[in-house]
Amino acid sequence: MLTSITVALTLLSGSAPAPGTGAPPPEPPSHRTSPALALAHPTGTHQAATRTTGTQQATAHTTATRQATAHTTDTRQATARTTDTLDWRSCPADKIGMECAELQVPVDWQRPDGRRITLKVGRLRATGTSEGSLLVAYGGPGAPGIAMTQSAAQGWWTDLRRRMDIVTWDTRGYGEQFGGLSTGLPCTWTRLPLPAFPADDADFGRLSDANRGYAESCRAKDPELFAHMSSADHARDMEAIRKALGGAKLNYYGASYAGFYGQAYARLFPGQVRTMVLDGTWSHSTADFSGELVAMARSNQEALDRFFDWCAGEGECRGVRAQWRRLVARAERAPVPAKRAGIAYTGRDLQAFAVSAARQGVKAWPELAADIRAAASGDASGFVPGRGLRYPDQATGVTECADWPRPADRSELEAVIARLRRAAPDAGTANTLVTGTLGCVGWPVPVTNPPAPLPKGLPPLLGAGAWGESDAVQRVIQQVPGSAVVRHEGPGHTLYGTNTCARTHINRYLTDRSLPPTPSTC
Repeated sequence: MLTSITVALTLLSGSAPAPGTGAPPPEPPSHRTSPALALAHPTGTHQAATRTTGTQQATAHTTATRQATAHTTDTRQATARTTDTLDWRSCPADKIGMECAELQVPVDWQRPDGRRITLKVGRLRATGTSEGSLLVAYGGPGAPGIAMTQSAAQGWWTDLRRRMDIVTWDTRGYGEQFGGLSTGLPCTWTRLPLPAFPADDADFGRLSDANRGYAESCRAKDPELFAHMSSADHARDMEAIRKALGGAKLNYYGASYAGFYGQAYARLFPGQVRTMVLDGTWSHSTADFSGELVAMARSNQEALDRFFDWCAGEGECRGVRAQWRRLVARAERAPVPAKRAGIAYTGRDLQAFAVSAARQGVKAWPELAADIRAAASGDASGFVPGRGLRYPDQATGVTECADWPRPADRSELEAVIARLRRAAPDAGTANTLVTGTLGCVGWPVPVTNPPAPLPKGLPPLLGAGAWGESDAVQRVIQQVPGSAVVRHEGPGHTLYGTNTCARTHINRYLTDRSLPPTPSTC
């Protein structure tokens, strides 16, 4: 029996739904759309799980023994009744029987008696006998958990609801403009083109001043809330929800950016974790952030390598790697025009678009090859996004700039750029946090939630992910003995919502603490 709370946090592919739409997670962008820099890897077709080998079966036997003990512990926990202190009522504009409640939490968790804000919490009751709760959120950061859970109710959560309540919340700060019902930060959130790398120290100073000016226009609306928007602040809100639901230990499913909420929670409250799933996320749990940046770049290089290897067997695009390198070098000297849009792309711009396309798999590769050939002939129009801004871009980084280290000066930035270019000669720095944190240089709030290793004492965790993502989450959960990863060797961004095999493994883990054999491929 379960008496715990599960948190499902699924990151969006780079942007939130339009305000008030309650749209489900968006369709994966083509390489024509603006890439979501560090974490947007499009959804692909998933294959069946591989069979367990004899070694895996032995591992499964050991795991089963642990699970039997865990089940006995769960049964003992079920005898202690918990008290839900939330006042549940029908959600606004509800059409599926979802209940909502409000929870007051401090803006600044270091000042618990100070000003408070409202978190809107939503719940779908279990369709069978409830054995616990699943707390769901959808990353972004800023995705409206309540609206998106309503949209995903029949697809994502049908099986799990036979045994668990589905609970979600709209994260602090991301209010009306994101379709959220919690206290919002009254900024004008937007997406801006990524700034160029500074050419000299004066250029670095101008970048810092520009970023600070942009941030201050948002910060001035609510300086206190602006300063408390990190993933650690969201994790402390999760702890408040756990307590309000009765205080049972937390089960957590975290995907994409919301996986960082989970990693922060594991560091802050390791004794309150029952299970934790990290799906399609990256590592915020390292003492070597520079090494994690290199790992990101190498993952992008692997995506392009898959594309180039495919091209090597296709008569129409043989030799495209050499053509690509010449194109990028030329675009760095003089941006290549995209004639139908009246703009021009640098080499880094083209790398960002190409990495995003390569991660979509073979369905996108013929078009990518054609676009490279056209750009090499002088017209990069094929890379122009079909919607949004026409350059690689990023959103207002209120949460991101509190979570990720940014370079202190140009010399530090140049050293990291050189290291990544050596590690990824075709992908360079594109779609890594080296480019993603350029907008944080000069930010008026410091990094309050820096990456750090996970503590001892956590129960076994479960990771999941497609190309690149499974390797990244492996770097997180390998810190916790007994943990496992579900891998999809193909394109995609997060597995739970689209991959039946992975969902089955994840549901079994969340309900029974039954880990799949290692490795498991879906």
